[in-house]
This record gives sequence, C-alpha cells and structure tokens, in this order.
Amino acid sequence: MEGALLSVENVSVYYHTPQGETEAVRDLSFSVQKGEFVAVVGPSGCGKTTMLSLIMGLNPPSAGQVRFPLGPCPMGYMLQRDNLLEWRTLEKNTVLGLEVQHRLNGESRGQTVALLKKYGLGDFLSHLPGQLSGGMRQKAALIRTLALDPELLLLDEPFSALDYQTRLTLADEVFAIIHEEGKTALLVTHDIGEAVSMADRVLVFSDRPATMKREIVLDFPRSMRPLARRESPAFQEYFAAIWKELQQ
Repeated sequence: MEGALLSVENVSVYYHTPQGETEAVRDLSFSVQKGEFVAVVGPSGCGKTTMLSLIMGLNPPSAGQVRFPLGPCPMGYMLQRDNLLEWRTLEKNTVLGLEVQHRLNGESRGQTVALLKKYGLGDFLSHLPGQLSGGMRQKAALIRTLALDPELLLLDEPFSALDYQTRLTLADEVFAIIHEEGKTALLVTHDIGEAVSMADRVLVFSDRPATMKREIVLDFPRSMRPLARRESPAFQEYFAAIWKELQQ
C-alpha cells in the first residue's frame, strides 16, 4: 500500500424534489489505499451507486468532499451490463473508449489486443458480442476499461446479470486480472460472498441515508483467489459478521 488514492470525507448528499428534500448519504467517510481492493455492501437503495457518482464527479456532494490525495486519478467504471455494441467485433468494442478519447493508435491498439490474448480472448477478436458467452462479454468489458489505463476501477455490481456459476468463475478471473495489472478497485455489490471472496476490506453501509455501520478487514493472503477463499473456514465467519450487521 502506498497511501490513500481516494478519500471521502464527511460527505452528505441531499436530493431536492417537488415532494421535499431526500437525504441519500449522511456524514460518510472512508478511504481507499493505492493497490487496495475495497468492497461496499448495504441494503438495496441505500446510496451505494450515489457514492460512485460522487467519486466520478458526476454529482457534487451537498457537504464534505471527495479528494484524491496522490493527485489526479484516472478512473474506469464497469457497469452491471457489458454494453458491448452488437455490430462491432470484440476487438473493436474493446478499443471504443480509446477511439472516443482520440487515443487509438497502433501502440494502444496493440496493448489492448495483448490484454485480450493474455486473458483468454485472443481467439475471439473478430467475433461479434452475440457469439460470446455472458462471462466472455463481461471480461471484454473489463479489458475495454483497462485499455484506458485507469488507476482506480469502480465496479458497480459487475456480475449481477450473470448466472451463479458464471459469476463465481468470472469473479475469480477478474480478481486475478486486477491484481496482475496492479489496479486499485472499489466494488459495490449486494452479494456478501462476492465481497468477502474478493476484497481486502468490506465497508458495510446502513439503510438510506447511507452511513458507515462497520468496516471489516479481511485477513486472507492477498494472493488468495476468490474460489479458494470460499473454501476457507474464515469465509463463513466474515459472511456471518456482515450478515448480522445488515440485519440490525
């Protein structure tokens, strides 16, 4: 760990509607260290996605601040859906962000293709999304994000649209890719098992307005992959602790 890449400090968010004022986030503080994998769990509608919007700078906080202590921080956002364009090949989909940012050239294309080959998609460069499995599509979406070389990955329920078996397999692969590429990640998920199997720390949010209920540091070897963690006795202990917090 090399210091705080992201610092959320006493942040509150209020939405104003014709029906009145709605408090979405209340006095929320946490940090994410460079190279760390942090997961956030909480009840549905508690403000987890609102928090990601704040970090991305899409919405300003009503109070408090979001800081990047180490300086400007390029971010990548991975959504629930892969959002691949059905008329573009796998290769052309993964370089789309580079095209939009006018950064696509021989070098950046080559680096993206190298990532696709490195992580098992090299034989599918000319395939259309409809010819790929759900797990392959979502892995391609991750590589499309990595092609932009972000320092911080924001993962918004990235496996929720997949069947359970594919979720387990893909979580294991995505964990390995993020660690191998040396990225920092913030995962928002409803799945406690997913959080415990992938993260270094789990932040438990309350019901809306979102506040920090508890922070749980997971004492697994950093190289221990999600499927192996799920077989560890400690996995059930952490799962039960987080479940208890969410039920209170």
